[in-house]
Amino acid sequence: MAALNCIDLSNSDIQKSVSLLRQACSDSGFFYVVNHGISPEFMDEVFSQSKRFFSLPLDEKMKLLRNEKNRGYTPLLDQHLDPVNQIHGDYKEGYSIGVEVPEDDPQAEKPLHGPNLWPTADILPGWRETMERYHREALEVARAVARIIALALDLDGNFFDQSEMLGDPIAILRLLHYEGKISEPERGIYGAGAHSDFGLLTLLATDDVIGLQICKDKHVEPQIWENVSPVKGFPPVTCGAYLMQRYEDTYGDQSS
Repeated sequence: MAALNCIDLSNSDIQKSVSLLRQACSDSGFFYVVNHGISPEFMDEVFSQSKRFFSLPLDEKMKLLRNEKNRGYTPLLDQHLDPVNQIHGDYKEGYSIGVEVPEDDPQAEKPLHGPNLWPTADILPGWRETMERYHREALEVARAVARIIALALDLDGNFFDQSEMLGDPIAILRLLHYEGKISEPERGIYGAGAHSDFGLLTLLATDDVIGLQICKDKHVEPQIWENVSPVKGFPPVTCGAYLMQRYEDTYGDQSS
């Protein structure tokens, strides 16, 4: 198991958090965030609603197929994160939700801006409201983490709050469901292929299924992959492009 630092967002000793985060980003780019303010009860509701969507018949899900704005459903095997080593796409399906921008808003003309795709309320009552709330709350956690990152870089704490960054972000909530096929790296079969995350950071809320792995140095051969223990309610966070990760296990609904 990988040993990861814990960043406590309720800790008044900000310098301790800065030091732990700086060390984590220099080491692996991965750390836990605790006391982030999203209640365990609400997280359970998010996971429950996520499972309700992925349990729908495929033809219902395909009505919400991901569009050019990166909103909507991505079916099994759609994403191919590591084409060098994978014989198929990832054994996972997903659903992407971004910042809601009305279709008649001039901002909707920008890439990755626009209205979201939503299941109808008669099929999944309360689903949209749950996911919109989770998007808002997770974005606030991201902003809190980014302020610590800024201080770790000897910048002003509000540096990433600028409009071109987290002030007006392209922030994607992505629900993931793993199909249940166990990864077999020697045969090129993966739940999700090895990759480095893009963007500033990723909040990764996991269930209790062990499967996430990290590689602290992707340039060393052979690569060494370490398991990351899931901690219910306390998401691991990836910071920038320091991380390579691989999902090695079976079934899990995850939000990123």
